[in-house]
Amino acid sequence: MENQSTLLKDAQDAAVNLISSKVSKNVRFHTLQHTREVVAACEKIAETLPLSDEDKIALNIAAWFHDTGYSAGQAKDHEMISVQHAVDFLNAHASSEEMIKKVTGCINATRMPQNPTTIIEQIICDADLFHLGSDNFKEKSKLLRGELMEFGGEELSKKEWRQNNIAFLEAHKYFTAYGQTNLQPVKEKNLVELIEKKPEEMAKPEKKNKDKKNKNKDSELAEQAAAEAKAKKAKENQTERGISTVFRIMAQNQSNLSQMADSKANILISVNSIILTIVISTLFTKLENNSNLQIPVILLVVVCVSAIVFSILATRPNITHGTFTQEDIHNKRTNLLFFGNFFKMSLPDYDWAMQEMLNDRNYLYSSIVKDNYFLGVVLAKKYKLLRIAYNIFMFGLILAMIAFAIAIAIPQAGEIYTPGG
Repeated sequence: MENQSTLLKDAQDAAVNLISSKVSKNVRFHTLQHTREVVAACEKIAETLPLSDEDKIALNIAAWFHDTGYSAGQAKDHEMISVQHAVDFLNAHASSEEMIKKVTGCINATRMPQNPTTIIEQIICDADLFHLGSDNFKEKSKLLRGELMEFGGEELSKKEWRQNNIAFLEAHKYFTAYGQTNLQPVKEKNLVELIEKKPEEMAKPEKKNKDKKNKNKDSELAEQAAAEAKAKKAKENQTERGISTVFRIMAQNQSNLSQMADSKANILISVNSIILTIVISTLFTKLENNSNLQIPVILLVVVCVSAIVFSILATRPNITHGTFTQEDIHNKRTNLLFFGNFFKMSLPDYDWAMQEMLNDRNYLYSSIVKDNYFLGVVLAKKYKLLRIAYNIFMFGLILAMIAFAIAIAIPQAGEIYTPGG
């Protein structure tokens, strides 16, 4: 394949030539300016993600060609024509099949409704609708309405266009972490402004003889829609706070139970270590003179050692492989809340993965649920081992004391009792 910079420069020249010379002047929105803005937006979003050089090139080429299909003279299925332009260009430059697949995938992903399947497809989808989450949304909206009327032949009143915009913004979602963090809040603000906008604040009415009754009705509908939107948002916020509280309480309880288990295990280890020290330093020296103490001493040592072993097993940590792949994150297979799943990864990879998870509410909640579940599994194992250790210590200590009592009560072999000394 040709030098990368040369390939990108040729792609830009080819796309600029197609749009400048063959796209109708009635196209007001999907112009060369829009294409340049999409390319810039793709580069901006791509900077926040760990993409390969091939992915960056494919994304850039797709961005330049994604609207060249308007050169066919109609907006319908323009993506199909854009794909053909891109494929002809790539074949002429001896590009690989993988590169062609990535470029065509990106262009097709911009078809409405958007349905990207890879990270670069998500990037170009967000870049193509970047204006929805920008301050120049109103200006771009006017250009698009003019294009639909002059190029597409549609008759759209301002009221109809406003309603269409509201429906589109409510249904739309950004796919990348950058879009969800930086563009989504501005888009929501634009949506609220559209919903709350009163008829008298809109541009001059299309019909000068609109009666007052219709205006009041429109105003009431707008106010009702705004009230419903606010109520819905308040309810969602309340639900979010409730869910956060539940997860926080669960995490605190799990942490407290884990600390209690570790504390109990440490106490048991310390007590049995002290007993072993006393036994070894004191009783072992008396075994030669009193053979009856052998069994009780051995029993006590076995009890202490067993209790210590099970206490250590209860507190011994387990560490997993510590790595994940981009595919694991896209398929939501990795729980990033547990350090054992990421401690071998680089900071940029972990940061990207966390951004993906934090901006996907279902993925985030699923990770928290999994984290609580596996913490519970670990706690159950801890307390089971701890219970075994305490049972060994309790019953073993009782048996050892009984054995000591018997050993002391029974005379040693060879001893003869003689009255009066």
